[in-house]
Amino acid sequence: MQIYFRGLLQRRSLTLATGVTILSLAAGCHKKAAPPPPPPPISNAAPAPTATITASPSVVNAGGGVVLAWRTTDATDVSIDGIGTVPSAGTRTVNPTESTNYHLVAKGDGGTADATARVTVNAAAQPASNLSESDVTDSVFHQNVKDIFYDYDSYDIRSDAQSTISQDANFLNQHPGLKVVIGGYCDERGSTEYNLALGENRANAAKQALVSAGLSPDRLRTVSYGKEKQFCTEHDESCWQLNRRAQFSLDK
Repeated sequence: MQIYFRGLLQRRSLTLATGVTILSLAAGCHKKAAPPPPPPPISNAAPAPTATITASPSVVNAGGGVVLAWRTTDATDVSIDGIGTVPSAGTRTVNPTESTNYHLVAKGDGGTADATARVTVNAAAQPASNLSESDVTDSVFHQNVKDIFYDYDSYDIRSDAQSTISQDANFLNQHPGLKVVIGGYCDERGSTEYNLALGENRANAAKQALVSAGLSPDRLRTVSYGKEKQFCTEHDESCWQLNRRAQFSLDK
């Protein structure tokens, strides 16, 4: 009996040892997991500047008014050749006497960007005093009678529009048979109803400015288009500025 129990214990010990050995071998078969890759380095590079500039209209007669509109991002120093340092975004009315490239340069910590707007200046038009009223086509009218522009949510005549009004009135006073329709326009922001009212105020303000410059009010008709007829469809300040205007056209 003792021999029997001794053999039984030896067999159990052998089985246990064998199991431990198998588990050890199984654990050793698993490869050690590779460490995760290091995170990518954090870039401290400054973003590169961007720059855009437009000119409206792009073709004028000598001395005609042109609205430059520009926008930049990530720039600390912005300038336009021939004008000098300007804000990072804005508008400026210029009166070129010859064809000109308006070159915008935007500098920042991330580099330099530039953009150019070309304005073509036509040869001097025939003096208005030498034109009969039958010679005043739509093209001739728009060469001599320029639109004016407004600040956001305003119908006040800006200081840079005073000279335009004066030139417009001079031409119209020389042609008393011409009648004019003044359209008031707004940018896309705000409700339709609000912009129709604002457009009407802008058209009336332009009319009053021409009346103050000597025109008879019965030659001037106003209409508000609000935000329904956009001259520019981009969703930024440079486009919105072009849409905030009083436009003068022949009333036929």
